[in-house]
Amino acid sequence: MDKKVKQAGDKLGRYWRQHKRLPSFAEMADIFGYASKNAVTKLVAKLKDAHLVEQDASGRLVPGSLLTSLPVLGNVQAGFPSPAEEELVDSLTLDDYLINNPQSSFIIEVAGESMLDAGIQPKDLVIVDRGLTPKNNDIVLAQIDNEWTLKYFNKKGNKVSLQAANDKYPTLIPQSELTVAGVVVSSIRKYK
Repeated sequence: MDKKVKQAGDKLGRYWRQHKRLPSFAEMADIFGYASKNAVTKLVAKLKDAHLVEQDASGRLVPGSLLTSLPVLGNVQAGFPSPAEEELVDSLTLDDYLINNPQSSFIIEVAGESMLDAGIQPKDLVIVDRGLTPKNNDIVLAQIDNEWTLKYFNKKGNKVSLQAANDKYPTLIPQSELTVAGVVVSSIRKYK
């Protein structure tokens, strides 16, 4: 990737983080100091070739895989300290790492403490994949008797129960209705 394309990608990355969208072609002409949209079109073609941007079905620019990726610098011991060298191993996008099926996934914020022992705390975000069929011990988002909850899914024969990951909460057994909205595939916590 040439230096000019990388600098343009860096500028677009900052714009995307600030505005939660990429600029239009007209806005890009202003940002990069171009006098014509033709110059922007040529730059966009280079950005697309470098996987920094893509265009959606309506022609709007959306971030490409490299624009939203973060560097992977190796690993670190969580046990005893060891000498570490910073080395760029790879880069990845959190979307690619956390979401297997983007078209069937959504994010929901957690309220309550029933899943603390599973490492899920209030205000965490969980990614739910509605395309997966729940298996025993999967964490699911479910509507049970008109109430939404996040619990472990357990099925024995025809009987389904939803179990909390906190001894202070009871196991739930549907009295009239159970709808599983999806299986939790990732949990995200922001510390700062």
